[in-house]
Amino acid sequence: MQGTDVLGVALRLSLAVAFAVFGWEKMRGGEWTGLFRQIGLGDWLRYVTAILQMTGAALLLVPGTARAGAGLIGLTMAGAIGAHLFILPTGVGGAIIPAAFLGFAAAAGWRKTTSTEEPLSLR
Repeated sequence: MQGTDVLGVALRLSLAVAFAVFGWEKMRGGEWTGLFRQIGLGDWLRYVTAILQMTGAALLLVPGTARAGAGLIGLTMAGAIGAHLFILPTGVGGAIIPAAFLGFAAAAGWRKTTSTEEPLSLR
């Protein structure tokens, strides 16, 4: 990984793992079912959010598509912030974690990737 932005790769890999897990958990239901029911838009939004998060996670792993992946993840976090601030009773306190993830996604998406950067691998 010579010439690679190690911090950028670590950030993208960390976000990819986190949002793959978050998306998978939403797809399975569990506690997310009640939260999305409180939002009032039903299970379809939970499934769409799960798909966007897992797709974003996969796109983060490839330097050429990292910005698109970060954008998808950022979109879901912007929605979560809005839901916490305007729909759910959690208010500002509930919006802090999605806001932090939105910041991480923005940082991951806008870090410079070079054309010589290799796709992430587990070598």
